[in-house]
Amino acid sequence: MKFRSIEKVNQGKFITRYDLTYETEKGNIKKYEMISRNGDCRSFDDIRSHKSEAVVLIIHDKDNSRILLNKEYRMAVGDIAINFPAGLIDPGEDVETAAKRELWEETGLTLTSVKVKWPSSFSAVGIMNERSEVVIGTAEGEFAPSTSDEEEISAAWYTKDEIKELLKTSENFAARTQAYCYMWAYGA
Repeated sequence: MKFRSIEKVNQGKFITRYDLTYETEKGNIKKYEMISRNGDCRSFDDIRSHKSEAVVLIIHDKDNSRILLNKEYRMAVGDIAINFPAGLIDPGEDVETAAKRELWEETGLTLTSVKVKWPSSFSAVGIMNERSEVVIGTAEGEFAPSTSDEEEISAAWYTKDEIKELLKTSENFAARTQAYCYMWAYGA
């Protein structure tokens, strides 16, 4: 693959859409549509993001017998999505600070420990260059509605048996959430 050019197509509030033109090994010229949180991509180096822009929280209760899931209406799928709490890292925040803030904003819970932080990974590799970091930890407290009037979130703890049932019956999982829940519930 040989990169040829990038063209900004649309600047939104949170994301920007670009057309990338490239040449395949066989010499075919192709266009690839992508979105980015970077509103000023001008070169191939600009699309190769190395900075984490979001945090994903995999949260267990203190004895690891339950896992926290959000059920949130997501306009992009026109339905409720089952996902881990997550959100953008604000300017000046480190990953752990963003994790604490996002967890509290979305669920009302307090992050009590961080057990593992995974290295940065792509959030949605097929359509965007956003990177996120996963924080695995524990939380305590009482659930509270989201602090944002733009989010419709229902957060709850789930046992392994409840997760197994959800995995059999729900088509609304986000992929990363589904994969982790399967491994956690079945010990894979």
